[in-house]
Amino acid sequence: MEKCTLIAPCHFGLEAVLKREIYDLGYDVTQTLDGRVSFAGDAEAVALANIRLRTAERILLFVGSFRAETFEEFFEGIRSLPWEAYIPEDGKFWVAKASTVKSRLHSAPDLQSVAKKAMVERLKEKLHVARLPESGAAYPVRIFLMKDEVTVGLDTTGVPLHKRGYRALTAKAPISETLAAALLYLTPWKPGRILADPFCGSGTFLIEAAMRAAHIAPGRNRSFTAEEWTNLIPAKVWDEARSEADEEIVKPEKGLLFGSDMDAGMIAKAKKNASEAGVAAYIDFQTKNAIDFSAEGEYGFIITNPPYGERLAAEEDLPGIYRALGEAYRKHDTWSLYMITSYEDAPRQIGRKPDKNRKIYNGMMRTYFYSFAGPKPSA
Repeated sequence: MEKCTLIAPCHFGLEAVLKREIYDLGYDVTQTLDGRVSFAGDAEAVALANIRLRTAERILLFVGSFRAETFEEFFEGIRSLPWEAYIPEDGKFWVAKASTVKSRLHSAPDLQSVAKKAMVERLKEKLHVARLPESGAAYPVRIFLMKDEVTVGLDTTGVPLHKRGYRALTAKAPISETLAAALLYLTPWKPGRILADPFCGSGTFLIEAAMRAAHIAPGRNRSFTAEEWTNLIPAKVWDEARSEADEEIVKPEKGLLFGSDMDAGMIAKAKKNASEAGVAAYIDFQTKNAIDFSAEGEYGFIITNPPYGERLAAEEDLPGIYRALGEAYRKHDTWSLYMITSYEDAPRQIGRKPDKNRKIYNGMMRTYFYSFAGPKPSA
């Protein structure tokens, strides 16, 4: 496969984090939009991005773009794209998702149906066949409309990238793996420093931190749709990308990652998930109320996802929950606190004005990522 453009969707507000990851992977970012980062790559980039990126939701192979204000224009635009360069005669293809924002065309089912018909016409004409059996590998298509500008891509990922494969057991309304990884990047925490989560639930923050410390690529133990695209990406590309990732795994320092939760059942789930991720030896999980949280060491970090929204049993419990977190934090006077929540009164209950407050969408819910910075270690 020759040079191409790849599109990596991500959580709104976290595009800069994903850009940094892509640059660190060795690729040039070509465009950044709300919730999407595009970069130049090739077949190897498809494999590396899927296996290594911690904050992207999926990787799309850009097929083309055009403007469409009517369904006729949309049909012709889809039909004009070079589908025969990507989808073989027996390829199975469909529009997995069509999303539209501030566009004249806004019916997702109609967009999916019209796009499929246009693709069929183009492929039958260019491949010189009367019918398409669609009995081979899957080539799912994703289409975005923004202010009548249409962007079309093939989904190389399949199951979203936040499905690392380790979290079979979850808490109620858990934070996603990709969001947890991105929020960790927004803190000064680095492997080799203390990190704790007193509302750890199923352990996502700590597991993502441990995987990063161990240099475990998040996608090394799962499969991707594009692995079946042998007409575009040779199997050896995936094999080499996985082998390279495996060679980089290290054994990080123990005794630096701490998780606690008052629900013993959740702690059991967290331990199981950490074991599945291969990092159980690096995380100390305990059943403990947030107010009783304590950890040894100076200049540590608390990063947490306290109860709010769907995770909350009763609205009247919120003030007490956040006051308890504030009390636990004040016992660690050299530490920093970072938390994601939709509870707008959280800083007052914590007892301190945040140094930073970043708005982030957790799914469809608007949340805030509060930063309470501790003192910097002395030289």
